[in-house]
Amino acid sequence: MNPTETITLREVGPRDGLQLVKAIVPTEHKIAWVRRAVDAGVPEVEVTSLVPPKVSPQFADAGDVAEAVVGLPGYVPSALTPNLKGAERGLALGFPKLNYVMSASEEHSLANSRRPSEASIEDFERIVEARNAGAPDTRLGAGIATTFGCTIQGEVPEARVYEIASRLAGLGADEIILADTVGYANPAQVKRIVAGVKREIGDLPIVIHLHDTRGLGLANMTAGIEAGVRFFDASVGGLGGCPFAPGASGNINLEDAAFLAESMGFATGIDFDKLMALRERVEAWLPGERFAGQLSQSGLPKGFHAAAAQAA
Repeated sequence: MNPTETITLREVGPRDGLQLVKAIVPTEHKIAWVRRAVDAGVPEVEVTSLVPPKVSPQFADAGDVAEAVVGLPGYVPSALTPNLKGAERGLALGFPKLNYVMSASEEHSLANSRRPSEASIEDFERIVEARNAGAPDTRLGAGIATTFGCTIQGEVPEARVYEIASRLAGLGADEIILADTVGYANPAQVKRIVAGVKREIGDLPIVIHLHDTRGLGLANMTAGIEAGVRFFDASVGGLGGCPFAPGASGNINLEDAAFLAESMGFATGIDFDKLMALRERVEAWLPGERFAGQLSQSGLPKGFHAAAAQAA
């Protein structure tokens, strides 16, 4: 392994981290969250969700947030879109990247988006057509929720995951996002499914979106790294969770994920002091929420240096 090889960590806190938060977070706090993440060296931030306000009032200010942060230099701002209408809005707002999400679990798809997964694949085809017609430089991430299992359906056939990944790639996805939406994954499963998806999509980038519901989040990230994945989602303080995963403890913690990557010799570009300061600020904004992570408790080891600094 090249000690300066990069692992890209996307901060999804302003989107996934806030989707179950009870209080409506002020727009200025969301903007400051993104700005501070960028200042800390986070290379991509999923800044909002393009869902109807009546579905999720938390993201009613998506347009205002986008106006303030889409043009910031030094990072890639992205937004989640569940359907064509959201994608059209994201294209109009000028997002350089949109992350579409559908579910491999039929029951989760019906509960979450009220349509079968086949209809979601067809919707993605329409999104690609809209992108190609109006904003061809916009990148499209195609997310497969419940890749590793589902709290409603239980087991999700791996063959179905491979089929969906192949079809989304063939339709024009720029990356495939494998999401452990409800925290069912284990390291052996991660390696197996990543290998299977790679056989279907070739060199197209794979992103893994992990939740730490059962304490295997960082173990699963390590398995993903060993399987060749170099892109991962995480959130400051481990915020987030799926409404269909009772007791879910949120995403893998961004601080701990960055430390894991750096301690393995990969460069993340993240400034740990600034990242921890961001976590403190977010904790102050959300006093009633549950935060997770070990680095915030123990700090960096004595003599620790970031991978890029070691290689310089």
